[in-house]
Amino acid sequence: MQSYFNKVTQAGYDQIAAEIEALKQSRPEKIEQLQAARALGDLSENAEYSAAKRDLRHLESRLRYLGKQLRYAQVVKPKDDAVIEIGKQVVLQFMDDQSEDTFELVGTPEADVGANKISLISPIGKAILDHTVGDVVSIDAPNGAYQVKILDVTL
Repeated sequence: MQSYFNKVTQAGYDQIAAEIEALKQSRPEKIEQLQAARALGDLSENAEYSAAKRDLRHLESRLRYLGKQLRYAQVVKPKDDAVIEIGKQVVLQFMDDQSEDTFELVGTPEADVGANKISLISPIGKAILDHTVGDVVSIDAPNGAYQVKILDVTL
């Protein structure tokens, strides 16, 4: 039964919960907009009504999606050791050009490549998981294989 849960960090869980609360706070405003647009008259040619209805549906859909994300989330607290796992910062050296980059290994719902948060199911995440400082790891990515050396692992 454990395989149905998505591993997330506490920060990721809190972020999803905060988004749910923000959406719930905006729900009454969306309902008021829908009611105001409905009062304008003929619904068949009422663009405001259609837009307000679409916005409310989008909000409700997002709430359902995020609710499921929380329901199936398993918050993981990383151990204080040098083994790479969810919730840890990792400094990698790319062997092809010797460049270095720092990533945080996170759960799927909280992945954000722009913020250097990589999912544990991404090619690089899967490859470095359970490795430690000094290991050289091969990564099979869609654009070809490459190697990285793990320079540092921190909480």
